[in-house]
Amino acid sequence: MKNKICLVCSPGGHLELMKYLEPTYKNYNPFFILYKNVHTLTFTKTEKVYFIKNPARTLKLYNPFKFIKSFFQAYKILQKEKPKFIISTGAGIAVPVCYAGKLLGIKIIFVVTSSSIYKLNLSARLIYPISNLFIVQYKNFLKKYKKAIFRGNLYDFC
Repeated sequence: MKNKICLVCSPGGHLELMKYLEPTYKNYNPFFILYKNVHTLTFTKTEKVYFIKNPARTLKLYNPFKFIKSFFQAYKILQKEKPKFIISTGAGIAVPVCYAGKLLGIKIIFVVTSSSIYKLNLSARLIYPISNLFIVQYKNFLKKYKKAIFRGNLYDFC
């Protein structure tokens, strides 16, 4: 049986970026962890999807109750599915899922979106310390984030 991969991202640009990664993950046994909204509900027709509570980040703060609930929901899903890797493009939902995965010994791959040009977004900064592979699309991040790997434009490595 092929290794399982968990794909986690927020809707919008993060989900669009994840779609570009399909050539990377399609040969595995992927499943998504998302939160429900109009963009993610359509995935249930074509993909294996689990929905968890949106940790509801406002500005730079998470709602602690929603964050804890989403963390435990993610933990149960990951414990059941036992993926070898978690691939994430961010944002808010990625943090509780990746930390739950790290506690379970799952390898974390994080791809920084191309919209982060000069500064990493909050989810990227929070996941960087626990990531096994941290991919950036701009070279300027390499100086500050020593374990980051530059791969240029997403189209170049998918």
